[in-house]
Amino acid sequence: MEQLFETLENLVRWLAEYAIVLFEIVGIVTIIAAGIQGVGGLLRKDPLTRLKLAKGMAMALEFKLGGEILRTVVVREFSEILMVGAIILLRAALTFLIHWEIKNEEAEAESEAEKNITKHKAQ
Repeated sequence: MEQLFETLENLVRWLAEYAIVLFEIVGIVTIIAAGIQGVGGLLRKDPLTRLKLAKGMAMALEFKLGGEILRTVVVREFSEILMVGAIILLRAALTFLIHWEIKNEEAEAESEAEKNITKHKAQ
C-alpha cells in the first residue's frame, strides 16, 4: 500500500511539474503575442491599443498565476511555501491592477464612442 501512495505522489508531482512548465510557456507566449500586437496597434494608431495590450497581459498573468498555484503542490519546505505565496500575491495584485486598467480603458472607449455617435447625429 505504501508503494502505491509513493507511486501516486510521484505521478502527481510529475504531472504538476510539467503543467507548471506548460502554463509558464503559455504565459510567456501570450505576453510576447500581446506585445507584438501592441506595437502593431501603436504603429496603426489604433485607439484601443492600450486596452488590447492590457487584456493580453491579464491573460498571460492568469496562466502564470495558475502555474504558481500548481507549484504549491510540489513544494516541500516552509520557506518555499512563503516564496510561492509571495509570488502568488504579487501576481494577483498585478492582475487586479490590470483588470482595473481594462475597466477604465473600456469606459473611456465607450464614452468616446458615445461622443462620436452624438456628434454624427448632430450633423
